[in-house]
Amino acid sequence: MLDLNQITALHARCTKLWHREPIDNPYAGVLALVCDQFRFNFLLWHEEDRARCPQASDATIAAVKRSIDKLNQQRNDAIEQLDDWLGAELAHRGIAPPDGALQNTETLGSTIDRLGILALRIYHLREQLERPDATPAHRERVGQKLYVATLQHDELSRSAQELAGDLAAGRKRHHTYRQLKMYNDPALNPYLASQAPSGLVPTRLDREIVAAVETELLPAK
Repeated sequence: MLDLNQITALHARCTKLWHREPIDNPYAGVLALVCDQFRFNFLLWHEEDRARCPQASDATIAAVKRSIDKLNQQRNDAIEQLDDWLGAELAHRGIAPPDGALQNTETLGSTIDRLGILALRIYHLREQLERPDATPAHRERVGQKLYVATLQHDELSRSAQELAGDLAAGRKRHHTYRQLKMYNDPALNPYLASQAPSGLVPTRLDREIVAAVETELLPAK
């Protein structure tokens, strides 16, 4: 039903290709969903780097933060779409686990998301390892991190394939885990309340948090 080798190969191929060429999605079926979900992680990785640039202006950081919020929402929506596809595919195949079947704490969609992030981490660690100006100490530190990241990727991909097999055989239950993000919803985020019909307003605690942050970040007069 799901071949994790195909998915990890997709992550590796897209990571390498998208650093040289525009992002594309030539896949079909569930692999197209995997590629689309990975696209958000790819974009998020590089936006996170931009947000930490010491020379970035406040306006740039604010714009990047909004971009990160949007991409993260899209990333989580795409994880749910993967899990919804899996649930529909199991139902289509008539696979129903028996009463009392176990359910993992993490869905297969969330695991695929983590594998994509590890693929990005491994790529960039290798990039650091191959820097012509890297010192021996830098290469040693990066090499240690690369070893751990590669080990984690191998272990997680094996565990994900085992979960896919258990789900396909009806040995475990699957249920889409809803993220229920609130911060981008005008009806649930009090700071977006001016656009919300519910009329939510910032609470006393909200105002105290803002005041504390401003006191910490703004220079003393």
